[in-house]
Amino acid sequence: MSERVAHRRFVVLDRDGTVIVERHYLSDPEHVELIPGVAEALRQLRQMGLGIVILTNQSAIGRGFFDARRLAAIHQRMTDLLRAAQAQVEGIYHCPHRPDDGCICRKPRAGLLERAARELGFEPRDSFVIGDKACDVELGRRVGATTFLVRTGYGARMAEACKAHTDHLVEDLGAAIPVIRRLVNHPGAPHDAAAVARVAS
Repeated sequence: MSERVAHRRFVVLDRDGTVIVERHYLSDPEHVELIPGVAEALRQLRQMGLGIVILTNQSAIGRGFFDARRLAAIHQRMTDLLRAAQAQVEGIYHCPHRPDDGCICRKPRAGLLERAARELGFEPRDSFVIGDKACDVELGRRVGATTFLVRTGYGARMAEACKAHTDHLVEDLGAAIPVIRRLVNHPGAPHDAAAVARVAS
């Protein structure tokens, strides 16, 4: 589903807890559920001319809990739900490795993002990286992107520890939209959290 698009800014999303409801080692496509408001947020991002890509750590494959075929079925189910809500993404990239494998693609390392950037034609530092975990924030910081921590998924418990490190702390993906719109419309404006009132307190 990779579609090469040049000269676009991209939104880089985590999957579990950001786009779909967090399930511990989600393995059943029937359990895929979009977080309320996500489809509408994706539609608005695309209306702003932004590309959208999902990056997800899936160590369950490396741990032998399920295989790549099952992951593909899960992603197909997610894609089908998004399509039914008239939303879509340009690509879904995953790291199948365990944390102790030392791979370069497991977030917060930047290998997966760099691969997506090459294939989809965008500049990582110009992207908006959004997720519910510290590794998502750290990934964005490593490439110089604008970072958002959402309170959905694990974000609520991560908020206190991460609020000093993320550029923006928001309730959910929908709450990031007005901030992203301001940054897209005023590209010279600072993107740090001190420059904009936090959407979520």
